[in-house]
Amino acid sequence: MALHRLTSITVGVPNVEETAAYYTDFGLTPVGGGSRPAFATADGGEQFKLAHAPQRRLLEIGIGVEDPDDLDRIERQLGALDLGVERTADALVTEEPIAGFRAVVSIAPRIVQESEPTPYNGPGRIERAGTRAPGILREGPVAPRKLGHVVIGSTDQEATQRFFTDGIGLKVSDTVPGLAAFMRCSTDHHNVLVQQAPLNFLHHTSWQVDDVDEIGRGATAMLEKDPGRHVWGLGRHHVGSNFFWYLKDPAGNFSEYYSDIDCIVDDALWEPGVWDGAKSLFNWGPPPPPSFLAPEDLGALMTGAHQPG
Repeated sequence: MALHRLTSITVGVPNVEETAAYYTDFGLTPVGGGSRPAFATADGGEQFKLAHAPQRRLLEIGIGVEDPDDLDRIERQLGALDLGVERTADALVTEEPIAGFRAVVSIAPRIVQESEPTPYNGPGRIERAGTRAPGILREGPVAPRKLGHVVIGSTDQEATQRFFTDGIGLKVSDTVPGLAAFMRCSTDHHNVLVQQAPLNFLHHTSWQVDDVDEIGRGATAMLEKDPGRHVWGLGRHHVGSNFFWYLKDPAGNFSEYYSDIDCIVDDALWEPGVWDGAKSLFNWGPPPPPSFLAPEDLGALMTGAHQPG
């Protein structure tokens, strides 16, 4: 597909310095400081920025395309939705009409990922003979490989979904009718998930690691430093299939370590599913806490109450 990646996101928070320290602990690499700190992943380059905002919110999402023809097509699609566009030779900028975040579509290099598969033994299948499991031998800090997806709450889920599908060109992988749509701009099962919500807000960002051992190691290190960061995990999602563990940053945003997500290489071979809410959420693991489904600060966000900063 002409769309091929999330390039970066910018998140507004009231407590920039404290939140930046959290994402450094999470394993992102600081590449710029000051009032708008930036962070890189191992394979995706600079993919995360923080900026000051009175309340936590998504400020900008970036999507990568192949060439100017893709930008021309997307500009026409956005025009058909009566959305304004700022255009340069290698990028266009528009505003999502419900939540008001900026979307930057730019010509960008594809993410190239290379790795050796983790040798897991199975019944009658010995992939790791005569040596210990690599997951118990790893000692270095966990470093996310790339930004995988972003989950957004919208007061008009259908309108925000149309913005991404009809406007920018994301494809729908699966849906939960009236509640959520899983959409992709790469071969990953989803890169953007829009869910119906009582207000517009950022629910979580999700970061790819090599395998389930890295999820466990990363979450363990985060919780050793602050047990209050725990939200939900370890488990495996049903829609998307990925292993997960969710943590919470100091501004109230959730961040997820994930691995083993479904990949859709040939669109013709994938049939989007329609799921009910309970079945779509997880296949196994502890049940989600109420604070995952409805973050504890939603009331304050709805009333405009001040957040810690």
